[in-house]
Amino acid sequence: MDSYIKRVSERIELQEGRVAIEQLLLECYLHPGVSTKELARSVLLPVPVAAAVKRELIKAGALVQDRGVRCTAEASARLETEWGLGGLDRSLYQALIREGERAAEWKGMLAQAEALLASRPPADVRIDQSMCTPETSLRRAVLGLKQHALIGKRILCVGDDDLVSVSMGVLLGRLFPGADHSATRIHVLDKDERFLRLIGEIAAEHRMPIECHRIDLREPLPDSLLGRFDCIFTDPPYTLQGMSLFVSRGISALKREKGLPIFLSFAHKSPAFNLAMQRELVRMGLTVGAGYPNFNAYEGAEMIANRSQMFILRTTDQTEPEHRGVFADALYTGEVKQTRRTYRCKRCARNVTVGLRETIAAIEQLKNEGCSFCGNDTFELVSKQAIEPACDDAER
Repeated sequence: MDSYIKRVSERIELQEGRVAIEQLLLECYLHPGVSTKELARSVLLPVPVAAAVKRELIKAGALVQDRGVRCTAEASARLETEWGLGGLDRSLYQALIREGERAAEWKGMLAQAEALLASRPPADVRIDQSMCTPETSLRRAVLGLKQHALIGKRILCVGDDDLVSVSMGVLLGRLFPGADHSATRIHVLDKDERFLRLIGEIAAEHRMPIECHRIDLREPLPDSLLGRFDCIFTDPPYTLQGMSLFVSRGISALKREKGLPIFLSFAHKSPAFNLAMQRELVRMGLTVGAGYPNFNAYEGAEMIANRSQMFILRTTDQTEPEHRGVFADALYTGEVKQTRRTYRCKRCARNVTVGLRETIAAIEQLKNEGCSFCGNDTFELVSKQAIEPACDDAER
């Protein structure tokens, strides 16, 4: 399929990237006879642009105009082998795309996910683990399906105490009931061996296409994982540093293409925090394609009212990770609360102390306010020091 997509990409410079061409081809395969207007609506392109892409794909031999537009026999065969669409249960696929968890098959899939996720070990709150419910884990997998970011893709879960990888395996098993589906590959990065061991055991027993890697994300990713993936799922520590680091590692692992999705789950935060977070995302060259408040439900996460939001971020031609080397800053909530940190302005080299008992309480406040001398909003960590909690802090 790459030859078709490459040819169209060379002739039409799409701001959305080759992802849009892939989605248009997939729509034609799944809905033969689709109209140009329906195509444009499905892939979120203006009608003239969708029509131009369609014409180029017809010239390339991938599509044919026949009471609407459909894939040629050759393109359909290549989609089934190269993208792994052979053996797809189209009725289930279309039901999940249209109805999601209201689909008739949802309850059966959820029961299977609940049984597999029931053996998860307890959450380690020291590293900000707060496991989502099996229903949320499966909803994330279906969201990936709806965004054309599952079938035939190379997927990376940056941290996976929520076992989203397993829910994807459940979903793939239902979508390809009579086929040995191997076109989709799911990789999991985590430092917690308990979850990696469990995911590995489930994957082996149920023949799920999952590969696990024990990695501390404070360290750069190994070369073998760089630039290989089509999409990222992550639910990072709910600190600005945690979000920035996990997303940065995800960016490093993504292919260098526009329009690739990063599925970011994150707590509902204050306007000041959200501003700092958006500035961080813009600095990394990411756009927010969609946001879903209260998308995620958690087991026992009272500090965030058992809920968090889901963002779908998209890469651009300016996407770069904020963090490339070893990460030395405070990362988890407990570390941030119990340290006094000194940051140096990257423009004027002035030092600023950040901590709960300082004028600047947190890094997001510092980035929002900027350097008091030059106004710059980028800083590097110089040092950090553990502090003993005050009496009133200890009582709380």
